[in-house]
Amino acid sequence: MAAGRSSGRPAKKKGPSKGTGGQVRRGLEGRGATPPAEMRHWFKDKARTERIAREDRGGARRPGAAKPKRSEDAPEYIGGRNPVLEALLAGVPANALYVAQRLENDDRVRDAVRVATERGIALLEVSRDKLDRLTEGAVHQGVALQIPAYDYAHPSELVELAHDAAEVPLIVALDGVTDPRNLGAIARSATAFGAHGLLIPSRRSAGVTGGAWKTSAGTLANLRVARAANLTAALREYREAGLFVIGLDGEGRVDIGDVELLGEPLVVVVGSEGKGLSRLVREHCDVVTRIPMRAAAESLNAGVAAGVTLYEVARHRRR
Repeated sequence: MAAGRSSGRPAKKKGPSKGTGGQVRRGLEGRGATPPAEMRHWFKDKARTERIAREDRGGARRPGAAKPKRSEDAPEYIGGRNPVLEALLAGVPANALYVAQRLENDDRVRDAVRVATERGIALLEVSRDKLDRLTEGAVHQGVALQIPAYDYAHPSELVELAHDAAEVPLIVALDGVTDPRNLGAIARSATAFGAHGLLIPSRRSAGVTGGAWKTSAGTLANLRVARAANLTAALREYREAGLFVIGLDGEGRVDIGDVELLGEPLVVVVGSEGKGLSRLVREHCDVVTRIPMRAAAESLNAGVAAGVTLYEVARHRRR
């Protein structure tokens, strides 16, 4: 048979053919970027990612974005083996002790677990990622202690504590001290030199946070902290109750060793390292004093300055 015989079917007609009407093009539109792996159904860690997102809901933020405000009744966390052990031994109130999984134990970790067990504090084994989130990226060395939100006293309670102990009142007030580590250091000095409590304003001031607990080395468990809505009003009430107010400021005109009121019922007000005492607080002080120092050092850290001043008050009272 001749090559090219017909197969019985009509040959396709060449020429213009009917298009799709744009259906293919429209089908490719609006799909957006390729989804990341964790959003796909086959992603092996999808459940873990979703769990972490639930735990962090409300806490995650974009780089550079403002940190969300912590609720006043939210718990705080102390991280680090020495700080955690010191806090437990000092009797700091605690809800739970978190220990990282597969942590290489040392004497501090074993002692912390033992003390927590003796005190009936819950022990929880968690991942290091979880500890990172709880401590907000601070160094925790595989252990963290959860403590409840601090229960602040009323300013008048600090005077009552001194009277109950039959002692001359000594109260330390903080004006513009915003670093929790400074608050913790001042609490440590206040405890060492016999102060009856700290007074802080409720706004624009460091509070009793995990950082303050850590720096205080547990002494905040034995020192009451009061909070006032208005610091100058609280100082005025202290003066009406018979206490003298001494302001500590680099621009003071009287050296701390020359102040004649150190043996009297006293409130020592510590200003910030940068700005010192605010104008209104300065006006409510009976004396504004300074720590004499060489000109090479313009100022002292607020915690160091408070320690030097409280030592001078304690030395004068012993004498």
